[in-house]
Amino acid sequence: MLNDPPTREKLKLYRLIPVAQAGDPGWDGADFQGDIVVRAFSSADARVAAAPAELDRTEIDASQSGGHPIPHANAFGNERLYAVVEMLDRNGVAARGPRGVVSGGVSTGSAKPTLVP
Repeated sequence: MLNDPPTREKLKLYRLIPVAQAGDPGWDGADFQGDIVVRAFSSADARVAAAPAELDRTEIDASQSGGHPIPHANAFGNERLYAVVEMLDRNGVAARGPRGVVSGGVSTGSAKPTLVP
């Protein structure tokens, strides 16, 4: 109804699971990272909430895809690379923290520096 107060969305837990094999060409612009769990308002929001966990190559002076920079590559946002599954939250973990990454993360081991001292 028009006079109803707005409902406050509740955070839920979502797991982003890689669906493409590690050698899939879709990974050319991003590194294969494995599962990540996030707090988010929806499955679409889960992809957005996971994006900051992806390595910011500009901060470590590294390039992607064999030296060809792809500034906005985001594996978590690509449905061909990651599926999003809502998780059961029997212990109330989603409500006990801010929107964002709960577990998992991005390895910096595969980043290649573009400048060598």
